[in-house]
Amino acid sequence: MSKLPTKRATSFALAATAGLAALSFALVTGTSATAAAPQSVSGSPEGAFNRIADFYGSYIDAVYDGDGKTADQLRSFYLSKPLQQELKQWEEANHANGVLRAQNVPVGWKVTSTGSGAGKTNATVTLSWGGSGDNTTLLRVQADLKTKKLTSIAD
Repeated sequence: MSKLPTKRATSFALAATAGLAALSFALVTGTSATAAAPQSVSGSPEGAFNRIADFYGSYIDAVYDGDGKTADQLRSFYLSKPLQQELKQWEEANHANGVLRAQNVPVGWKVTSTGSGAGKTNATVTLSWGGSGDNTTLLRVQADLKTKKLTSIAD
């Protein structure tokens, strides 16, 4: 007399079959089995490096949305007074946005720490302009560790 499979064995077999089906689908479509993992962004108001990333994210959003008032307020809050003056002069001479070093708005951005020293933190800001992915601008940005204000933007 043959025995029917137990409930536990049946559940295990069904789970294994479902897992193999998901893995097969992932292999066929070229997707990852963990592709649905949620994104996350974190930061802290205490660090000057985070302020660089916070500024660029917010500023690009404001410029992209055509919200000049918010963009101006962000400049006033995040940028040192000397940098604000320097950017004003740069913009008059170059007829472009000095923060972005362009007339257009990037479609993406990334901020990478390049270290700290002498009371400053340094970062490279990569602005992406779309297309093949090679169309990027690299900016060297510096912020004061004490005030957390951005003090320099250079290309």
